[in-house]
Amino acid sequence: MQALRLARPRLPLRPASRAFAAAASSSQTAAPAAAASAESVVPLSNVEAMWERLSADEQAVVHQQLEELQKRDWKTLTVDEKKAAYYVAFGPHGPRAPVDAPGASTKIVLGVTGLVVAAGAVFYAIRAAAPPPPRTITKEWEEATNERAIEMKINPISGITSEGYSGPGFVTQK
Repeated sequence: MQALRLARPRLPLRPASRAFAAAASSSQTAAPAAAASAESVVPLSNVEAMWERLSADEQAVVHQQLEELQKRDWKTLTVDEKKAAYYVAFGPHGPRAPVDAPGASTKIVLGVTGLVVAAGAVFYAIRAAAPPPPRTITKEWEEATNERAIEMKINPISGITSEGYSGPGFVTQK
C-alpha cells in the first residue's frame, strides 16, 4: 500500500494553486524576499482601498502573504501589515459586506411612506364613491328593533325579554 502511495503521479496545479505555491515557496526561502516579492504584487500599505479591485488570485496571494507574516513575532510587524491583516480577516467584504448600499434606508423609508399615502388615498376614494349606509344601521332603527323584540317576547331565558335584563339589546350605535 505504501508503494502505491509513493508511486502515484502528482496532478498539475491549477492557476490559483500555483499562486499559493509560488507565495508559499518564496516565503519559505527568506522572509524579506517574500515581503519584497509580494509587495511588488500588492502593497500592504493600502490593501483596504484595493481589495475589491484585486482578482481572486491576487487576493489569495495577499492572504497567503499575511498568513506568513503573522507567523512571525507580532512586535516586528509594521502598522500597515497589522492593518492589512485585520482588514483581510474582519473587513467589510465577502460575507461581511453590507447588504444595503449607503442611502438605501432613506429610499426604503420614502418608498414605504409613499405606499402608505397611496393606500390611504385609494381607501378614501373608495369610501367617497361608496353608497350611503343602509337605513337599518341607524340608532332609531335599532331601538325600534328592541321594541319589536319585546312585543314578540324574543329569547325570554337570557335575551332582551328575560327578567332583570339590562343590556343594550340590538342597539350598537352610540
